[in-house]
Amino acid sequence: MERKVSLFQPLKPYVCGGSAAIVSSVCIHPIDLVKVHIQLYGQKNPTGSIGPLETAANVIRNEGIAGLYAGVGASVLRQAVYGTARLGMHRSFSNYLQERRLQQGESGPLPLALKSLSSASTGAIAATIGCPIDVVLVRMQADTMAPAAEKRGYRNVFHAMFSVASNEGVGTLWRGCLPLVYRGASMNLGMLASYDQAKQILTELNGDNFGTKLASSAVSGFSCAFASLPFDLIKSRLMNMKVDATGKLPYNGVLDCGVQIIRKEGFLALWKGFFTYYCRCAPHAMITMLLVEQFTEIWKNNLE
Repeated sequence: MERKVSLFQPLKPYVCGGSAAIVSSVCIHPIDLVKVHIQLYGQKNPTGSIGPLETAANVIRNEGIAGLYAGVGASVLRQAVYGTARLGMHRSFSNYLQERRLQQGESGPLPLALKSLSSASTGAIAATIGCPIDVVLVRMQADTMAPAAEKRGYRNVFHAMFSVASNEGVGTLWRGCLPLVYRGASMNLGMLASYDQAKQILTELNGDNFGTKLASSAVSGFSCAFASLPFDLIKSRLMNMKVDATGKLPYNGVLDCGVQIIRKEGFLALWKGFFTYYCRCAPHAMITMLLVEQFTEIWKNNLE
């Protein structure tokens, strides 16, 4: 049994985190698709707005119920790479930092500053790794709202990645990487650091039980949504953009995209679709963090 622990123990945060991320991503995929539609709607209708229910109804009307799961294969693959990396690396790195503190004679839980450093840095690294999958996910979701003549027609995530690389260049798979890195850092910071901190505080008040974990995950969901939505919006616009009739792209980069959104749609447009995004982030964060705890417990009972 000792041999089994030493062999598999380093994989625990990655297996538990990645499994939780995949399951939660499938659960909230329709909400994520509606969120992307709302974000892209403002690009063609700067002065207009559309709600989540109307957006979902349009998708079902045009594509059927299956349309709400457009790009789910890319979503699963994305979480298998990005979700596994960001959750696994954060837990591994924060455990390493805590071990170093204990070796140096320090006691108590990991300080918030170190939790923030761990979550933000690992989120940025994971976002860079997973950027190509995020590009094709946004495009496959956007296809459900495009006119027939403008649909890209990707058959699956692998066909999408090959098509993008062969038709637009491999570098296009990292288009929007910078806001994605910002989003990954802010999302991990908002989701993981806030969860760890809230759980620490609530455990002292209420004990380590399901209610504490549920409340901590709710705090995590709100923090995650508020901090990351502006970067998520810019990322979606950059990843989905096409050349216009003059052969130019609508945005020159992260700053230009952000400036154009503020100028044409208003500053608060950076949080356009916040309710939908929160409805995506909160359940995703709550399901993910609760499943991580559950999968970790299963791991301990069977492999330790």
